[in-house]
Amino acid sequence: MAFDAWIELAVVCTLGAISPGPSFAVVLRNTVVGGKKRGVMCGLGHGIGFTIYAGIAISGLSILIEADKTAFTILQYAGLFFLGFVATQMLIASRTPGHVTAHEGGGRRGFGEGFLIAFLNPKILVFLTAVFSQFISTDLSTTDQVGMALLAGFIDGGWYMFVAMMLAGTPLIEKLQQRRHHIDALIGVMLMLTAIILLVSILT
Repeated sequence: MAFDAWIELAVVCTLGAISPGPSFAVVLRNTVVGGKKRGVMCGLGHGIGFTIYAGIAISGLSILIEADKTAFTILQYAGLFFLGFVATQMLIASRTPGHVTAHEGGGRRGFGEGFLIAFLNPKILVFLTAVFSQFISTDLSTTDQVGMALLAGFIDGGWYMFVAMMLAGTPLIEKLQQRRHHIDALIGVMLMLTAIILLVSILT
């Protein structure tokens, strides 16, 4: 693949990564609750989940998934369930009385939430399929295909890990930790609304 095509792909993936959405909210929340380590691990998990999806999109298996409506629908509902689960946890946490200690949980939990928010989001597969369709050709080598998937995952995970590292330990994150109940409530409502919107789109 030509060098300029790699640059174009990197730009598109970067714009997709920095766009605010449920993934950013989950990484932010993990950083507020668990500090730099948990936030970075959340970003790493998201990047790995994103890389797997990128590999699926490039290999053409996404066509098979979309062709099998049952499998794709199950994936969509699994994503909705996870979004709803995380949203419910945050809403419950926002109503918990008493002092909230920062740096709760650990890197493993952050990694799990980051991975699942990416892996159970069928919209990422649709996005990647649309992006890679502009760069895939019949003469594309296996090395190029693997490189494209790794590039997409590196940019995605790198961005969220960068966000976590930049926020952790700053006055901003300290203020957010002091208002964690409000952060949990805001993100919980946002994720729940996202799940409802996706559910309506599936049913209609």
